[in-house]
Amino acid sequence: MRILGIDPGLAATGYGLIEIDDQSRYQYVEFGVIATPTGLAEAERLKILHFELTELINRDLPQSSAVEKLYFQKNVKTALSVGQARGVVLLTLAQAGLPVFEYNPNEVKQTVCGYGNADKNQVQHMVKTLLNLQDIPKPDDASDALAIAICHIHHQSFNDAVQRLG
Repeated sequence: MRILGIDPGLAATGYGLIEIDDQSRYQYVEFGVIATPTGLAEAERLKILHFELTELINRDLPQSSAVEKLYFQKNVKTALSVGQARGVVLLTLAQAGLPVFEYNPNEVKQTVCGYGNADKNQVQHMVKTLLNLQDIPKPDDASDALAIAICHIHHQSFNDAVQRLG
């Protein structure tokens, strides 16, 4: 199964695609960012995000997706633009027929690092270790997206185990 993790943002939306096999072993397939030019109007940037994400889904054929929930930010303008990008991401995933799961940043950190207040550096190092990568995935948005996908894999594995017991 392929899981697409998404860290939404207007300037850069991180994505990470991870494949999991029948023995719950996983490996990364691809990661990167969908960047939008700062000189364009927000509507045009959101249109680019929608188009690029649709292309990514059609090319890599994930079966499930996980998206970071919006958390409170001090900069209201940034929070609004991230919220708009997140809305486009959710719509695009829904249009593609993908199941969408959402996790807040502390859930991701808790799952990946074992500590809900882990810093970005700790998360990056754990992503590198868990995916057996040579280097920390760059940029940060891509590393965060991989962490979101890993979080979903662990939550889904736990939920599947509970269902088998019930």
